[in-house]
Amino acid sequence: MAYFITDACTGCTVCAKLCPVCAVSGERGQRHVINEKRCVECGVCANACSQEGITDGEGRVLRKKSRAQWPKPVIKKEECSACQMCVHICTAGAISISLPDTRGSLNVFAEIREPKKCVGCGLCADACPLGIITMEVPAADVTKGGVSS
Repeated sequence: MAYFITDACTGCTVCAKLCPVCAVSGERGQRHVINEKRCVECGVCANACSQEGITDGEGRVLRKKSRAQWPKPVIKKEECSACQMCVHICTAGAISISLPDTRGSLNVFAEIREPKKCVGCGLCADACPLGIITMEVPAADVTKGGVSS
């Protein structure tokens, strides 16, 4: 079931800007709507909504998360075939294929080249034909007092 935007929406447009499948639409300052046929239930809209105006298919209000708590893809580089399925599905442009380590090397793999662009939607993990991409919430980095990237 698709997600739903409640009356709490103030029309800030954050959800529409971040939605990886363009399922959210609306005018600034007005309540937005989610196209249920396009929604992939990735939760990006809920993670970003400061008004907590998103509910899931069962009507539960989904809470905003800090950007550090958004899941990120973890790629098993040694098992990657560099097929580029994840690169093509990533609308944020966060994933790319690595450069060869030496001239003529075929040792290339998918990598998160632009981690700050990643919205944590999980489309890359869903698209991976080898199933080597998992979505994980970054662990807190206690040595730096923050979150690791």
